[in-house]
Amino acid sequence: MSVQRRFLSRAWRRYWLSDPLEGLVAWSVYGFFALVPLDWSSAFWGWAMRVIGPRLPAHKIAERNLDLCFPDMPAAERARILRGMWDNLGRVVGEYPHNRALWRTPGRIAYVGTEDLTPRTYADRPVIFFSGHLANWEVAAPCAHAGGWPVWLVYRAPNNRFTDRLIRQIRRPFTVAQLPKGPEGARQTLRAMRQKGALTILVDQKTNDGIAVPFFGRPAMTTPAAAQFHLRMGAVLLPSRVVRTGGAWFEMRVEPPLTIEPTGDVAADQAALTERMNAILERWIREHPEQWLWIHRRWPESGRRVKKPKQ
Repeated sequence: MSVQRRFLSRAWRRYWLSDPLEGLVAWSVYGFFALVPLDWSSAFWGWAMRVIGPRLPAHKIAERNLDLCFPDMPAAERARILRGMWDNLGRVVGEYPHNRALWRTPGRIAYVGTEDLTPRTYADRPVIFFSGHLANWEVAAPCAHAGGWPVWLVYRAPNNRFTDRLIRQIRRPFTVAQLPKGPEGARQTLRAMRQKGALTILVDQKTNDGIAVPFFGRPAMTTPAAAQFHLRMGAVLLPSRVVRTGGAWFEMRVEPPLTIEPTGDVAADQAALTERMNAILERWIREHPEQWLWIHRRWPESGRRVKKPKQ
């Protein structure tokens, strides 16, 4: 391959040009907004994404997902939810540089359902805090850390290696380890479970190697990992979510453990437990639809316009 053709190679350009440039922008923006007060940074990015978001291709995906889940929803309500979704996503971005302040500032996060929950509660069993991309989902792991839990965080690594380093640096103070999804991450996750660690995982993204279980009445490929750890290793499944109560103020809510009576059919039990997890996520989303990230291609139909029935 000639030098010219190599230069024009898409992979080469991405590795040596676009990735470093994008990383430089991300680190620079992070550094600047770290100097801006938390509430100002959150409000600015909320406003920015309300303006920019509807012009992005991802907005169409969010519209289609809402069509799938709420086909009879009035247009005005759909517009309100989408506007709120972009506002919430922008605020998450603006709150990233102030991650430590969020969980270290007294009163910034209110705790619900955690009164009797400490690492001693399940000292002899691994624990999985499962949630979804709701409100500022980045708050969940620091909250578990603040409660004394040794946190192992499962996450989907960004495509840009420089952005990945930034995010990992932000999360480092409150995690034992950060486990990217994939074969190596799976091995480390198993080790965390054997060490009776506390795992935080978001289970609302499509995964091609998952299982199809109902979500808003439609089959959705969902990771069965949490259900597998519960059935095989006795892991405690704690439904936990973050709720934005206004601006950069939150509630961290933890519900009673999710369990199932084994039937002996491992595959069926795994599917049933995963379906119950999706049902919990659906309930949360219905309560605050504007705080969920509707831009995931969660269902096969997300990538195309849904044909509505004739009136």
